Amino acid sequence: MTRDHGRVATWGLVELTDEVALVVSELVANAVQHTRCHAIRVRVTRLAPGSVRVAVVDKSHCLPVPRTSGAEDGSGRGLTLVEAVTTRWGADPLPWGKRVWADLELRPRA
Repeated sequence: MTRDHGRVATWGLVELTDEVALVVSELVANAVQHTRCHAIRVRVTRLAPGSVRVAVVDKSHCLPVPRTSGAEDGSGRGLTLVEAVTTRWGADPLPWGKRVWADLELRPRA
């Protein structure tokens, strides 16, 4: 994750580094917890100036479904957090599993 954090900063997107780290952490945690896969691929790419995509690929065919969790729940907030800090997110089925992705964009300065 440190390498991706540095890459985002070198792209001139320092303002997104914390959000990118959060999204990587949540998507990887979901993949580890819900898929039981031994191999997970993480990719952070620059889509355009001011825009980054985080993608996590695993071998499970089960697509993620956001849960409604209450304040007392100890888990189940990962996709809610991802949705809160990203422009959009989604999941694409692949022949060997799935890709869960999330796009982040710099917000216009006031």
